[in-house]
Amino acid sequence: MKPYYADEQVQLFHGDMREVLPALGLQADLVCTDPPYGETSLAWDRWPAAWPAIAATVASSMWCFGSMRMFLDQRGDFDGWKLSQDVVWEKHNGSSRAADRFRRVHEIATHWYRGKWSDIHHEAQRATTGVDPRSRVGASPDVRSPHLGQYRSHTSWTDDGTRLLKSVLKARSMHHGAVHPTEKPIVGLLDPLIRYACPPGGLVVDPFAGSGSTLDAARQSGRRAIGIEANEAYCEAAARRLSNLTLEAM
Repeated sequence: MKPYYADEQVQLFHGDMREVLPALGLQADLVCTDPPYGETSLAWDRWPAAWPAIAATVASSMWCFGSMRMFLDQRGDFDGWKLSQDVVWEKHNGSSRAADRFRRVHEIATHWYRGKWSDIHHEAQRATTGVDPRSRVGASPDVRSPHLGQYRSHTSWTDDGTRLLKSVLKARSMHHGAVHPTEKPIVGLLDPLIRYACPPGGLVVDPFAGSGSTLDAARQSGRRAIGIEANEAYCEAAARRLSNLTLEAM
């Protein structure tokens, strides 16, 4: 198939992922995608039935954005996938117009896998603490938790000034200047998810590419990426975005 856009690291295809993805015959390290949630009457917001089963033919690891309602409504389509964890994206503002509920300022990113967990690439992401590690050399962390028990058996520990990245990721939403209505930010959200689940130089697939954010994030992090987008207008916008970034880099 001829890509709508291509460079040395990224390919973008136009069409229905249920038709395009099987035709590509590829194997990837990670699927990272933001599918239509099927929660509104908007024309583009239609859940493509059984798409997770098609994604399973190309990768055994997947980050999928969604809402609790979406995952519960579509839980049957995730049969065969095992849930490893969920991450909350906290936005700086809300996107819901409902006046009779809590103001919704978050979305969920769930990580799924197939097969053995030991075979799945997962590299814990860490953040700096702002504390000089030289003041903590040889110190011992809190090794006991009443509800978890003892989870460290060694007593010698060197603080390198970092901690595991928290499961709540705070990043500004993309409402202003966004190409796609559900566009996800790269910095603070897509970047750590991709780095966690795809090795450097690996291949990321986004079956619902939208504005190309995932493709851009993968490329910037030193990964390759293949995206599929059903709406040609968004394909054009994503291609323009990726092309402009390539020219700027040159």
